[in-house]
Amino acid sequence: MFGDHLSGIYEKAFDPAISWEERLLRARELGFDYVEISIDEKDERIARLYDSGAALSELRAACANTGMQIKSMCLSAHRRFPFGSADAAVRARARDIMDRAIDFSCELGIRVIQLAGYDVYYEPSTPESVRAFREGMLWAAGRAERSQVMLAMEIMDTPFMNSITKHMGYEAMIRSPWYKVYPDLGNLSAWGENDPAQELARGMGSIVAVHLKDTIAVTDSCEGKFKCVPFGSGCVDFTARFAELERLGYKGPYMIEMWYADGTSDTAEIASAAKWLQERFAEAEKLVEQGADAVILGCTEIPLALTEPDLRGVPLLDATKVLARALIIAFAPERLKKA
Repeated sequence: MFGDHLSGIYEKAFDPAISWEERLLRARELGFDYVEISIDEKDERIARLYDSGAALSELRAACANTGMQIKSMCLSAHRRFPFGSADAAVRARARDIMDRAIDFSCELGIRVIQLAGYDVYYEPSTPESVRAFREGMLWAAGRAERSQVMLAMEIMDTPFMNSITKHMGYEAMIRSPWYKVYPDLGNLSAWGENDPAQELARGMGSIVAVHLKDTIAVTDSCEGKFKCVPFGSGCVDFTARFAELERLGYKGPYMIEMWYADGTSDTAEIASAAKWLQERFAEAEKLVEQGADAVILGCTEIPLALTEPDLRGVPLLDATKVLARALIIAFAPERLKKA
């Protein structure tokens, strides 16, 4: 589907009324390698972690009968029960959910638990909530390390963890090989302060999987849209992002994140999205094969028209800016703005 990369599909892309065996069968028939399970803030999904064994037995049987795997977990239950809550009981519940999610993953063979990058969601963020979140992450990383389950932070839809750069600060603090990053290309691209190409380069060596999702960008007049945006109608330049990841040597999986809409055919919608994304990936492969490392904008007027930092994944170099920077370095380096 995406070259040599494993391809995954989100559980919520399918009709929720079908069984797990049918869900895995549909995923296999559509050409996917695995399904990502959701443990969100709804009681029925959190209950999977507390089940006496029936849920695990059903999932094991479904995997065995279909030859498919559930390789990753989207653990967004911490939006409701955050590590940074002002309520000690909620913080305790956050740890219990994390503990059980790790055990559940060990039982089912899940390799990666994607974490929700919120200190709090329904409460105001404060210095105390940030401190409690840090403590929670330190504890969670140690717990995951003992069980050899990878924790990977998602780049999110709120400012708290909306860039790989912000995650890398936590990764440097925690210093665990089992605490990495799981960027969502839609979320990463929606924030104007992010340069997606630089962010992906900064995260290389720490990216364990990539979510494929489109979004509407956050602007002064728009709060953005982070869910149910049809592929190709949002702000993500998928060809550019695929090209960057391929140039950087990324070898991990691509996981399509989408949501089932009542009254639609889940298989038709997924197949259409996958086909569109495969076409963007093929475009990216051609760019990489051509071998261009950058495009130099030699005319002073061209940068006025091409204001993005890259074109289809190939960096754009403004010759005037390069010359100006070289002159500043030569004659007044103290006045050079940090990039």
